[in-house]
Amino acid sequence: MSQPQHDVSLASVYQARRRIAGQAVRTPLVRSHALSERFDAEILLKLETQQPTGAFKLRGAANMIAALIERHGRDALEAGVVTASTGNHGRAVAFAASRLGIAATICLSRLVPANKVAAIEALGAEVRRVGESQDEAFGEVERLVSERGMTLIPPFDDPLIAAGQGTIGLELMEDAPDLDRVIVGLSGGGLLGGIGAAVKAIRPETRITGVSLTHGAAMWESLQAERPVAVEEVASLADSLGGGIGLDNRCTLSLVREVMDDHYQVSEVAIAHAMVDILEHEKLLVEGAAAVGLAALAEHGIQVRGQRVALILSGNGVALETLDRARAMCRR
Repeated sequence: MSQPQHDVSLASVYQARRRIAGQAVRTPLVRSHALSERFDAEILLKLETQQPTGAFKLRGAANMIAALIERHGRDALEAGVVTASTGNHGRAVAFAASRLGIAATICLSRLVPANKVAAIEALGAEVRRVGESQDEAFGEVERLVSERGMTLIPPFDDPLIAAGQGTIGLELMEDAPDLDRVIVGLSGGGLLGGIGAAVKAIRPETRITGVSLTHGAAMWESLQAERPVAVEEVASLADSLGGGIGLDNRCTLSLVREVMDDHYQVSEVAIAHAMVDILEHEKLLVEGAAAVGLAALAEHGIQVRGQRVALILSGNGVALETLDRARAMCRR
């Protein structure tokens, strides 16, 4: 059998868990009484909102930085690390780098909300606002890598990043080994791909369901085209799901193709209702990308009756004005 192009294995996920201990935390998997009653199923919420940076991204960033130090020594990162981000990955890189005394530069498009920018700056990282899309921000990253010798910590398209996110899958299988379905937001594919790689290796019959935006779903469009494609990035309540997958994608496209069983696209109205529902019934403040699993259940009527289903609440980086906009959409 040929080696998978993505090179993400269960062994690499276990290695990631060892590396990130002490930076990322093991997050709770809790039963939602309200959602379980509503969908006549056991709905479990994976609270990545409880990570020190408020989102799952810390797992991948911490794993990659630690792995690079293991392989090449600390001096290899002397010029600092750099990335482009829609917010959460930048905060994760800034946090992991600061804990190790490594300089970090985070390049962000002007679509990234101000609250996420402030959170990154508070960790001591240099922030550069460049362009109107994540792809444009990556142009600045490439310049800094070329001219200053900085080390790129990509937001998703690397086996080390995906393996770090895959540690969520290990925790799911340990806490709920008979899961029928995991519903995950899909953007660059590191989160879904990593979780799927771990879960499928342990329990192949568990379904991995991806959820994308209705507009600007780069990974889904690329899967349909069977090659990476560029899409127009649009503003969304689920801003963390924006951005392309890279026209030279070398890891996550093949990984997602391998592990994802089905896929749904959700509207802004559905995301708004899901954000508000989670706040009102679970008393959890989540960003739009964290609410898309519930949005898909509600908007598409996914049949989960009698099943055990995990929703990945991926992050809590939501600005109050965004929450106000979601509430206003629910009142229309």
